[in-house]
Amino acid sequence: MNNKNISSNDSYLPVAWEYREVAEEEIEKARRGKIFFFNQDNQVDEVLGSVIKLEEKKAEGVFLLLDNGIKIRLDRVITLFGKVGAAYDEYDAYGNSCMDCTGG
Repeated sequence: MNNKNISSNDSYLPVAWEYREVAEEEIEKARRGKIFFFNQDNQVDEVLGSVIKLEEKKAEGVFLLLDNGIKIRLDRVITLFGKVGAAYDEYDAYGNSCMDCTGG
């Protein structure tokens, strides 16, 4: 992955306060770990790093800024260091969908 700005072309979807709170807790702890998210191609992607701050951009959304310079939109996070993120339900829906029609 060589794209430093990991954001989707979709419109930002406001997230519940819990997800922002989890991100703020991880910033305080200065932990390093894996983040799974939907990338700009709407594919599951992962990155290893530490969240250093939350950045809010008008009309674009809230982003996690990582120590390696990567930005991930908060509403596209599936898991943050093993904790459920705002996009987890969307990810989980793929696993629960019927593959008989499209899986062959």
